[in-house]
Amino acid sequence: MEELSAAHVDSPFNFVFRKSDKISSPLLDLSDARLGYGDKTILEKVKLQLTPGARIGLLGPNGAGKSTLIKNLAGELEPQSGRLVRGENLTVGYFAQHQLDSLDAKATPLLHLQRLAPTEREQTLRDFLGGFDFRGARLDEPVLNFSGGEKARLALALIAWEKPNLLLLDEPTNHLDLEMRLALTMALQEFGGAVLVVSHDRHLLKSTTDDFLLVADGRVQEFDGDLDDYTRWLADYRLRNAPVSTTPVNADKTDKKAQRQQAAALRQQLAPHKREADKLERDLGLVNEKLAKVEEALADSTNYEAANKDKLRDLLAEQAKLKVRESELEDAWMQALELLESMQAELEALS
Repeated sequence: MEELSAAHVDSPFNFVFRKSDKISSPLLDLSDARLGYGDKTILEKVKLQLTPGARIGLLGPNGAGKSTLIKNLAGELEPQSGRLVRGENLTVGYFAQHQLDSLDAKATPLLHLQRLAPTEREQTLRDFLGGFDFRGARLDEPVLNFSGGEKARLALALIAWEKPNLLLLDEPTNHLDLEMRLALTMALQEFGGAVLVVSHDRHLLKSTTDDFLLVADGRVQEFDGDLDDYTRWLADYRLRNAPVSTTPVNADKTDKKAQRQQAAALRQQLAPHKREADKLERDLGLVNEKLAKVEEALADSTNYEAANKDKLRDLLAEQAKLKVRESELEDAWMQALELLESMQAELEALS
C-alpha cells in the first residue's frame, strides 16, 4: 500500500470513518461456498476469511463475479451452499452504485443522518456532514436535485457515521471529483478495520490495499503480483478467450480477397491506436519526472519550516494531483496496449 502525504489543506473534504466500539476476529469467515443468483452459480469453492487490518483489492474481468462476492459478504445475497459466519461484533459498511438510488429523494442530507442518530445534537451532525462538503443551504436541500457525486458523498457519509469495522466498497470513486477521491483515500488509509474493494481506480487500489484476490473462471484465488502484472494477465486472458475464427482452411478466392481487405483495414486502424499508446507513454514519463522532482522537494527538511508553510502546501497539493494523473495515464496506457494486442492477434489470424 502506497502511503499518501497529508491532504491538500484547501480541500473542502475532511472526514474519517468513525472508530468501531467493538471489534472481533475474524470479522467474517466464508468457507467452501457456492455463490450465485437463484439457480445460476457464478463462483464455486470460495474460501475467504477477513480479519481486522486486512486490505484486499478484488481483481477480475467484468462479469466474473466480483460484485456477486461482495453482495454475499454484505448480506444482500445468501450463499447457495457452504458456510458463512459473521463475527459477533461485525458492522459492515457497504457501498455500491445501486445504493445511491435507495436514498430518500425527498429527504435532506441532515434528515438522512438524523434518522441514523435521532438523539444526537443537530450541530454535531451538521459538523460531521460538513466534512463531506455538505454545508449551508445544501444541508437542507432534498437529495432529489443532487448530482451523482453528491449522492455518493452522502452514501459514504452515512457509512462513515455508523462506525463500521468492515468496509465492502464496489466502485466507490465513480462520480467523485479529484479532491473527494483523495480525501476518501486518506480516510481509508487511516481506517482500522478490514477493507475489501472493487475499483477501476488504480490509484485507489495502490494506496489502500496490500493484497489482491483474483475472481475469474468461477473461482476466487490469491493473486501473486501487482497491478502491472494484473494488466498483463488480463490482456492474456482476453486473448485466450477471444472468439475463434470459423473461416474454413480452404477458403475460396472471394473469401481470401475479403480477408486481405479486412487485414488492410485493420492495419489502417492500428496506426492511430499505436500513436495514441505512444503519446500516453510519453505523457506518463513526463508526469513521472514531475512527480520525482516534487517528491525530492518534499524530502528537503527545510520545506517543513514555518516560513515555508505555503510552499509545503503547494507541494503536497501538486504531489496529490500528479499521483492521480499518474494513475489515470497508467490505466489509459495499459488499456491502449491491451487493445493493440487484441488487434494484432486479430491481424495475425487473418494472415
